[in-house]
Amino acid sequence: MAKKRILIVLSEYGYWGEELVGPLETFDKAGYEVSFATPTGKRPVALPPSYDPEYIDPPLGKSVTSGEMADKVKELEASDRLDNPINIAGWLPDRPYRARPDFLRAFETYHTRRDHVKEQIAERYDALLIVGGSGPIVDLGNNWRVHDLVLAFRDLGLVVAAECYGVACLAFAREMDDRVSIIRNKHVTGHCIEYDYKDSTGFMGTDFVIGPPPYPLEYILRDATAPNGAYHGNFGHETSVIVDFPFITGRSTPDSYLTGQKVVEVLEHGLRQWGFTAS
Repeated sequence: MAKKRILIVLSEYGYWGEELVGPLETFDKAGYEVSFATPTGKRPVALPPSYDPEYIDPPLGKSVTSGEMADKVKELEASDRLDNPINIAGWLPDRPYRARPDFLRAFETYHTRRDHVKEQIAERYDALLIVGGSGPIVDLGNNWRVHDLVLAFRDLGLVVAAECYGVACLAFAREMDDRVSIIRNKHVTGHCIEYDYKDSTGFMGTDFVIGPPPYPLEYILRDATAPNGAYHGNFGHETSVIVDFPFITGRSTPDSYLTGQKVVEVLEHGLRQWGFTAS
């Protein structure tokens, strides 16, 4: 039987270490082939607090990174495994402005290229994972190329998984003709507002530090899943992972390994729904 192949998308402005390590260890254990991609092909970098066991997470008032996990993140960062990721900007086309004088021809070219990329994805991959952290707020959430990547996996009936603020990509991914979120009427989880920082949301490669995230992901997910789906924050519970095929969503750092485990269960055992009760 052919090995399952996973494409992992990471921000260039900082990913949370455990949210990559957890699924990656799970995929490695399952014998999967893993490829990495970033918006412009730059090597992704872990957020320093995600490998500092002394860092106290403000909303939780405690460390969320063990010494063992910190060492795993540092080891991964020191390896060459994340070198030379796929350049999403060089792979997928950008949506042209309607103001272009050659818009019609440009839009035809855009769709032709998207169809070609979809054929490549069908040949190369079985699942997509978007890793969370604060970085995705900058270069993944409102990135049309990332949206089109998500749409391609969804259209092919392949698994689409996302963690934390990476789930924003699912809410915003939509075709331009109907502009309906692909998670409409679906069940998802994601970073709930109680876990958002009130101050000092930071990013790698820039000195731009803001207060809370520029948008509350929970509110966006609640709206995007209406009218017959739902957002499940599961605040007060240690973990929150939702499977509503083809989507698998994890709330935050503690859900990293479980998110990877559910990807494996979907691919190997045909799991289609888990973690919620539909009303």
